[in-house]
Amino acid sequence: MELVAQGVAHAYGALEVLSGIELRVAPGEIVAVIGPSGCGKSTLLAILGGLIAPARGAVLTEGAPPADCLNPLTFVFQDSALLPWRSVAGNVALPLEHHALSAAERAERVGASLARLGLAEFRDAFPRQLSGGMRQRVGIARALVVRPAVLLMDEPLSALDAQTRELVMEDFLALWLDQRVASVYVTHNLDEALRLADRIIVLSRRPGCIKRVMPIAIPQRERSGAAARAELARLGETLWELLREEAVEADREVVDG
Repeated sequence: MELVAQGVAHAYGALEVLSGIELRVAPGEIVAVIGPSGCGKSTLLAILGGLIAPARGAVLTEGAPPADCLNPLTFVFQDSALLPWRSVAGNVALPLEHHALSAAERAERVGASLARLGLAEFRDAFPRQLSGGMRQRVGIARALVVRPAVLLMDEPLSALDAQTRELVMEDFLALWLDQRVASVYVTHNLDEALRLADRIIVLSRRPGCIKRVMPIAIPQRERSGAAARAELARLGETLWELLREEAVEADREVVDG
């Protein structure tokens, strides 16, 4: 299944936040979206996932989702938003409760999702007993339990400290290399985008429009080598040059507001 945005634009009252977004996400592809603060990244993600109707344009899907897919589009947010009175397994099972599944099917999906994220031994723990990184892994496991066609990820690692962010990013990359779930990954972190994405979409300052599409030709499995790191560093410098001036202007606009 492909996710397609056609001429998407949006405004909040008189404030125009997105303009003329054309985007196609292919099966098994990770597309990172970056841009200065306030450029409409999270709004775009919400529109792609159907949480907000665009003021103009449309979001379409082409092709069929996987046969075992319950929700074609699923979100992972910065805050894992786990229910504190539910165990890890209970939180992961939550999206299944409105689907006509047998108890055995539910148990199989929950067990498989926990195993993929290395959470099987923590299935009976409660969120308060887990580290921030573990809670975010539970949030990802909960998203995957419906076996989505596309994961929509909004700053999923930004609330974590640097070491935990690195560990969870490694887990997500290993999971993606195994499962190849298409993802739209919104982030402020250029290193995350360069490490994970097949393509990076650079949005301009508000109203956000696509300023540059940067393909990353190096396969994710090969990005830890010395030559790959040098090339990624060069691409990172290019990205920062694209963002620097508008990032400064956006920061001043936030402070003045």
